[in-house]
Amino acid sequence: MNSTSAASKTSGSTIRPARWKLLLAFSIIYLVWGSTFFAIRIGVREVPPFLLAGMRFLAAGIILFAWMKATGAPLPTRREWASAAVVAVFIFVGDYGLVFWAEQRVPSGLTAVMLATIPLFMALSEIFFLRTQHLTARLAVALCTGLSGVVVLVSRTLGLGEEPVNPYGATALVLAACSWAGASVLLRRLPLPASKPMSAASQMLVGGAWLTILSAAFGEFRGFDIRAVSGSAWLALAYLIVAGSIIAYTAYVWLLHHESPTKVGTYAYVNPVVAVVIGYFLGGEAVGPRALLGTLLVLVSVIVITTTPAKKRTPEQLEELPQAAE
Repeated sequence: MNSTSAASKTSGSTIRPARWKLLLAFSIIYLVWGSTFFAIRIGVREVPPFLLAGMRFLAAGIILFAWMKATGAPLPTRREWASAAVVAVFIFVGDYGLVFWAEQRVPSGLTAVMLATIPLFMALSEIFFLRTQHLTARLAVALCTGLSGVVVLVSRTLGLGEEPVNPYGATALVLAACSWAGASVLLRRLPLPASKPMSAASQMLVGGAWLTILSAAFGEFRGFDIRAVSGSAWLALAYLIVAGSIIAYTAYVWLLHHESPTKVGTYAYVNPVVAVVIGYFLGGEAVGPRALLGTLLVLVSVIVITTTPAKKRTPEQLEELPQAAE
């Protein structure tokens, strides 16, 4: 967090970049991160979920690590590698691993909506564990609204016409959101590389290794024929590696140097909308009353939480909003 925090403090004194560059960077984190859910959906149809996730983050981690090393960024210390290994369990196994697994059962658009609840669980962790936030009436209403959205998406008792979200997939996504919130607590307590890109690279490397080990433990290698994977699945994986984990992440870090974390954090409620639209038009995913109502409730909740006055939420905390499958 150190490098980005410093960047946030100095952003006001740096030269303002061209407007088109800002618009391009925002477009990238909005559209690319919003579209990664559909790419995951394509990939897990042919490649086992933990293996696909492991391939994605190992490749992205190697590329980003090599890039940072070439630019002269300090290598992580042993202690920082150990911290990265712990954080990676929560972020890459607990969050991304479960997301890839759940997308075998849950439409990509609704997966993004369910993951948009991450700020809810982060707010709860700040209230009850970090003690950096108070349970105000505003937050209480926002939390109840967001949880109501989840209930709408998974409940079988509501007469909304659509099939509810698969209960196993929904459970996995809620656990994924909680795991990310847990990671946000660890990120503030464990020593990690001062360079945010190097920190991300080390976490991706270790996370990819954890996911590959988990894939082997679950027997995903047995019966998997890499020669049977179609070009569309390979293209989806390449998109996740290059666009989702490298290009979009670079745009995200660059934006944090030139815009406030509050503005950059708007991707948290734009990505689900993008994912739902892409899933509808490209994937044929149904968008009916249940999906619309659940999405609306979750997004209203996220907007209220992420626009909490700055005195109650620091820039570093805003910065740790979900990076939807980046």
